[in-house]
Amino acid sequence: MNFLPSKDKFHIFPNNEDKHSTYAIHSALSFYAIFGGHPDSVKLAIIHIPITTTQKETFDSIVSAYVGHPPYDYAFFGMRCGAATYEVLAQLGFFQKYSYKKTSRKIFYPRRLRKRLFKMAQKNNWQIIRKEGTNHRKWEKD
Repeated sequence: MNFLPSKDKFHIFPNNEDKHSTYAIHSALSFYAIFGGHPDSVKLAIIHIPITTTQKETFDSIVSAYVGHPPYDYAFFGMRCGAATYEVLAQLGFFQKYSYKKTSRKIFYPRRLRKRLFKMAQKNNWQIIRKEGTNHRKWEKD
């Protein structure tokens, strides 16, 4: 499941009256093809987070609720992919819950979430899979 702008549109500031957002479910292959190129050549980092049965049930209910009816607008100064991921993980108990506005400020770009997740993974001995991929797409100084 991932959060993205609908119809390749987004707002600069959130507009909950006319949301330009969607949650979508992708296979791993189609997810890594979102930005174009070949899925086999993208840079990736996968963190395997063990969850309880209760967390899995909560996640399934979040997926059911969010796919087709996202709770917030996709906006540059608002919720985007990193903040939306943080918000879901907070509902599962991995992070402190904040308002949408505060979440979007704290996780303004994906690197802020990645750093937290890598730190948690090392602390909890979670499996991390990394692949360097092509030089065409760079992450923020990672």
